[in-house]
Amino acid sequence: MHHQVGKGSVWQAAIDLFPLNRGNAYDGLACLFGIRNTFGFRPVAEGRGFPHDASKGLVSEFAAYGGADDAYGATWLTWAEVASVDWMETDSSGTRSRGMAAGDESDWGRVWSVMRILSEVHGAQNVRLFVWFH
Repeated sequence: MHHQVGKGSVWQAAIDLFPLNRGNAYDGLACLFGIRNTFGFRPVAEGRGFPHDASKGLVSEFAAYGGADDAYGATWLTWAEVASVDWMETDSSGTRSRGMAAGDESDWGRVWSVMRILSEVHGAQNVRLFVWFH
């Protein structure tokens, strides 16, 4: 996760959220990032790529995982975007909501808690989650 302090400042790595991961919840990955989207969700943040203004720490970490040659689905979203998601919107079948797949009660709830707290300090637009898959 990244944050920036003040206008005109650079992004800084805040925390690696991998320790909060309890496995691949594919419905959440589909809902948020369009990964394995057999559910038919309209992804929140699909295919944005690697952020051009990423911190040096993130650039190094991404490179250590093989960078663009070995990673796919690189994208990001801000806390402001997460906070404005319609969690009642459903997948294409109309049976699974965004909230069920990736809301506060899902495994993603821990990630949203960290982002929410950081946004209280740095602002909602200044906290973003960057993800990639391999």
